[in-house]
Amino acid sequence: MNTLDAKRILETALICTQQPMPLRDMRTLLGDVLGTDSIRLILSDLQEEWSERGVELVCVANGWRFQSRPEMRTYLDRLHPEKPPRYARATLETLAIIAYRQPVSRGDIEDIRGVAVNSLTLKQLEDRGWIEVIGHRDTVGRPALFATTRHFLDDLGLASLDQLPPLEATMNTLDGLIEADARNLPEVLEPTPHPTAAQSLQTTTPELDGFDDPSRQSLHPESVPHENPL
Repeated sequence: MNTLDAKRILETALICTQQPMPLRDMRTLLGDVLGTDSIRLILSDLQEEWSERGVELVCVANGWRFQSRPEMRTYLDRLHPEKPPRYARATLETLAIIAYRQPVSRGDIEDIRGVAVNSLTLKQLEDRGWIEVIGHRDTVGRPALFATTRHFLDDLGLASLDQLPPLEATMNTLDGLIEADARNLPEVLEPTPHPTAAQSLQTTTPELDGFDDPSRQSLHPESVPHENPL
């Protein structure tokens, strides 16, 4: 199989797939005739070829996908003029705390926010697939430790936690994510693609209470290690 044929096959599969495609699936698709490095070069070529179009090829936590560019949102929103439901700010703050301080317990979240955490808030985020329990703290009561999921990164259009925006941009970023969620993220190249939450990464809002307080940034040292799955 030559490179041109491999590129055409990969491009077709990426356009048609409904989920991000990992490199191992691409190797299977090509019959294992090309190695990972060769596939990465092809993907880089495809990114360049699509660089002037309304959709782009990006790498997220679970693989590669085509998605609409942020600047297309103004036009695509005309197909979805209704305002999507919004989550409560408490939910966004809880998600932001988990994203930036993980792994954290419910008590850690309450310490940072200064108020009790509603169990329904955590359940809502778990049901959405954005957070999960990754262990328990070795202390009285063995409280559950929460962390974000790879699905959360996919929906945010990120490949790793290192790509999270500056803390002061978090709330607007998550606002955009929640709003886009009503349009069934992740977005793929379809006849009527919708924008992802990536366009909100440039916005800023005031910091969350307690996040900029050095005395509150060091959570319990006995937290179990959280190995980054990425």
